[in-house]
Amino acid sequence: MHNITPEVRRKQIRILTMNTFAFAVCFAVWTIFSIIGLPIKQKLGLNDSQFGLLIATPVLTGSLSRIFLGIWADQYGGRIVYTLLMLTTAVAVWLLASVESYGMFLLAALGTGLAGGSFAVGVAYVSRWFERERQGTALGIFGIGNVGAACTNFFAPFLVLAMGWENTARAYSLLLLATAVLFWLLTEDDPVTAERKRRGEKAASALLQLEPLKKLQVWRFSLYYFFVFGGFVALSLWLPRYYVGVYGLDLKMAGMLASAYSFTSLLRAVGGWLSDRWGARRVMYICFIGSIVCTFFLSYPATDYIVHGVEGPIRFTIAMPLWLFTLMTMVLGVFMTLGTAAVYKHIPVYYPGHVGAVGGLVGMIGGLGGFILPICFGVMNDLIGVWTSCFMLMFTIVSISLIWMHLAIRRMEMAAMEAELKKLPELPEMAELHHARLEPEPNRDLPNP
Repeated sequence: MHNITPEVRRKQIRILTMNTFAFAVCFAVWTIFSIIGLPIKQKLGLNDSQFGLLIATPVLTGSLSRIFLGIWADQYGGRIVYTLLMLTTAVAVWLLASVESYGMFLLAALGTGLAGGSFAVGVAYVSRWFERERQGTALGIFGIGNVGAACTNFFAPFLVLAMGWENTARAYSLLLLATAVLFWLLTEDDPVTAERKRRGEKAASALLQLEPLKKLQVWRFSLYYFFVFGGFVALSLWLPRYYVGVYGLDLKMAGMLASAYSFTSLLRAVGGWLSDRWGARRVMYICFIGSIVCTFFLSYPATDYIVHGVEGPIRFTIAMPLWLFTLMTMVLGVFMTLGTAAVYKHIPVYYPGHVGAVGGLVGMIGGLGGFILPICFGVMNDLIGVWTSCFMLMFTIVSISLIWMHLAIRRMEMAAMEAELKKLPELPEMAELHHARLEPEPNRDLPNP
């Protein structure tokens, strides 16, 4: 693919465009419960723990399905797997409008969550269409499909108010069905799958591709993605509820403000470019340190103070106003989005022959963050009774991630410099003598300058 003709380039653009569009639609469907979950909560009389489980259930399916969907995409080709995935999910979303009990809603949510597995299929499919030196850019553009969550937060409240949540689910189902048909008509088998079919060959064993998962480093990358992606998805789901509960906004305004946070996912391609330019490690430091600062301030609950002054009690309140909270969450979203690209920049560097398996596991753990964290948010609300407890949890996770990353980097640097470190003196007082001994003798044969 190094001698790219204009025809092939046009085909690459068409494939990338369709994959990005399909991923955006799937991601919008994946997060639909962040909006329709609120009227369902009122209808069934759910508490915050039950609501957290409901909006997180689709994320569970989307996360767990990423590994085997990625393997199927390698074996059978991304085109057929992507199309069947969208058709299956469309049926599950349509059935949402006809269920009544909480248990059946959870079951339908599991089927809806298959849309989240589209990421693994799209990565495998898109990467095969582009030469190695352009894969990073192509995958960064594909990742912009995360904006589907913002589209749901922005547009779905209007649909719910105009049509009701049941018809909103049906509209999403029809959109996904139309996308599946359009995707099948405008795409074709990737070059690797087409060549394998022509030769009658089989794909490599999945067990061999899973071999790197034994390494601790892979799980460290997974923790990073648990925060930057799982946390991003979790907050996209939870923020509408937060805006309604803390600031008393209606569903439409809460969804619009939450979409401001979700739209920061458009900067994922920028994160990939910065990782290429500065290095993924530096971008991860920026991501984690910036996220720690943001979550620290967001964690502080509204507090009333009484100070016993000279002329009597002085009362004042410290609380984050709506405009500052919205701005702070957007800044947090920017840092997290840059981190999502930086994590995946690491994988082909350390595991060039196992990008699919390692990337699938990292994506799965990240997706599980989007499942586990909303449940934790709801449980902490019920147990602690403080709205900002969700950001306290996020602060703890990112702090652990930063400490682990820094210690691992220091250990790696120490191992690389072990030979040089052995040359250093044991006592600091001998440093001057040590450096004098290491200086080379002047060349007596050369004239003084």
